[in-house]
Amino acid sequence: MTIPALPQRARAIILCALAAAALALAGCGRGGGQEGYGNRVPEVGVVTIAYRDALLTTELPGRTSPYQQADVRPQVNGILKSRLFEEGGTVRAGQALYQIDPAPYQAAFDSAKAALANAQANLATTRAKAERYASLLKQSAIAPQDYDDVEAAYKQAAANVLQQAANLESAKINLGYTRITAPVTGRIGRSLVTVGALVTADQTTPIATIQTLDPMYVDINQSTSELLALKNEMAADQISGGAKATARVTLALEDGSTYPREGTLQFSEASVDANTGAVVLRAVFPNPNALLLPGMYVRARVIEGIDKRAILAPQQGVSRNEKGEPTALIVDSRGIARLRVLQAPRAIGDSWLVTAGLSPGDRLIVDGLQSVQPDKPVHAVPVKMSTASRS
Repeated sequence: MTIPALPQRARAIILCALAAAALALAGCGRGGGQEGYGNRVPEVGVVTIAYRDALLTTELPGRTSPYQQADVRPQVNGILKSRLFEEGGTVRAGQALYQIDPAPYQAAFDSAKAALANAQANLATTRAKAERYASLLKQSAIAPQDYDDVEAAYKQAAANVLQQAANLESAKINLGYTRITAPVTGRIGRSLVTVGALVTADQTTPIATIQTLDPMYVDINQSTSELLALKNEMAADQISGGAKATARVTLALEDGSTYPREGTLQFSEASVDANTGAVVLRAVFPNPNALLLPGMYVRARVIEGIDKRAILAPQQGVSRNEKGEPTALIVDSRGIARLRVLQAPRAIGDSWLVTAGLSPGDRLIVDGLQSVQPDKPVHAVPVKMSTASRS
């Protein structure tokens, strides 16, 4: 570029202006026209993964069932004379519920009592006669055959007394059965017969049903796959204290509310249901207010054990890919964001229990994920998660 002849002062001003323009153009060239986000390294918050103790629980479907249930049936035939309870009320074991007409059974009892008295009187006569004949036999005053006949009659009389006594006892029992009593303590339902109805000892239909509702059983179904996985983890010494006989259980009711009392696990079935492929766990819950009723659907939260080497990833650091697999971004030792595909079978509090994809020491990105691209550099800043996120 040729500068025309000018005064020295004007030439100096022009040269300064050209130098300033060249510096400005150089600055624009270095920025590439994309100053800011395109060349900045994004800052992300990370947490360092470490082994933790995690309390493992599982929610399982279940049904309530009464602690005791007894169908009330008559044990003798007869006409019902009265009902002695209030339907839907609570009855005590041994309490009278119905009265069957006792007249024929009272007559049978009186007859058996008279027959026993007659047999006892006959026994006294034959005993005295046998004693006399024994004395005469010693004196050779009678033939031995006569003594044998009297002795046999005495023994028959004694046997008859025993038979009549048994008949009297049977008549007494049948007379007692005319008063139908409660076999267990509990709440009794509606009466299925009315006064004046004929009932029989061999009928298959109960006349009422009593259920003990406090405490209450909850039968819980657990799949064999879950049970086997739990046992394998316990065998590998990953889990301790799993599903003991006195493990605590809580309930969620059908409306989503939590049952206010805890129960205890009692036992599990020794066999698998071939139709459902599940085993049954039975828990017992106190039910003083009769909030639980037989047949209710519930969800039981059962404590399985403690995983002593659990890897917990905060849920805000885990997302899903197009296949629905859980994924997470970590920062490697070079400060590069790396995508990991995880196996996270369950949630514990605000975290996912990760069984594959993360290792202790990994720096998991939990903040600033929207500005991160896999395999791009990031600036990692440690952040502290709340206690709830870690448990």
